[in-house]
Amino acid sequence: MVLAARQKPALEALAQETGGVALPCDVSDESSVAALFAQIEARFGRLDAVFNNAGAFAAASDPGDLSFAQWRKVMAVNLDGAFLVASHAFAMMKRQNPQGGRIINNGSISAYVPRPNSVAYTASKHAITGLTKSIALDGRAHNITASQIDIGNAATDMTQAMQAGAPQADGSVRPEPVMDAAHVAQAVLQMAQLPLEANVLFQTIMATGMPYVGRG
Repeated sequence: MVLAARQKPALEALAQETGGVALPCDVSDESSVAALFAQIEARFGRLDAVFNNAGAFAAASDPGDLSFAQWRKVMAVNLDGAFLVASHAFAMMKRQNPQGGRIINNGSISAYVPRPNSVAYTASKHAITGLTKSIALDGRAHNITASQIDIGNAATDMTQAMQAGAPQADGSVRPEPVMDAAHVAQAVLQMAQLPLEANVLFQTIMATGMPYVGRG
């Protein structure tokens, strides 16, 4: 298993914990992604599954106040990065023998329903849905498939503030429940372990009581 991320110390600590191989990479940098996949191919010879998990946010802002630089920073990671990883993975899966593999993209609840003042993040995650569908379609001829997992309120450092209070569509701020991130890992693993003749195209996993169904 290869683990790739920008923050080398945290990456190496995770690799030591899981027994994986740490390969630092900035997914928004094409040359960095190319180098990552060159190392994977040289070291392992083939690639069976990829989880496209990198993500970035902009500060809460309505569309009139968000700068283009802030917009591009989010898109560079969430969309450009997802494409670069998927593109290099697809090419490697296509040329290996036997052909095939699975690309799993991290969408979000925001791929369907936005939170207030999140235009860049929401747009990027809507785009992931199109990326996933296109890969699933174009990969048929090469035994390559794509899936999307849409995650809502997994308990991480990024969601700690939600438990104190998160802005809602009606203008209020209310605490939101979270779930153990281990459930997300289990769901991704289940998708990854399917034979290539079967695919979970979209899966939503969320904290049961979060304001998603009926939001807004």
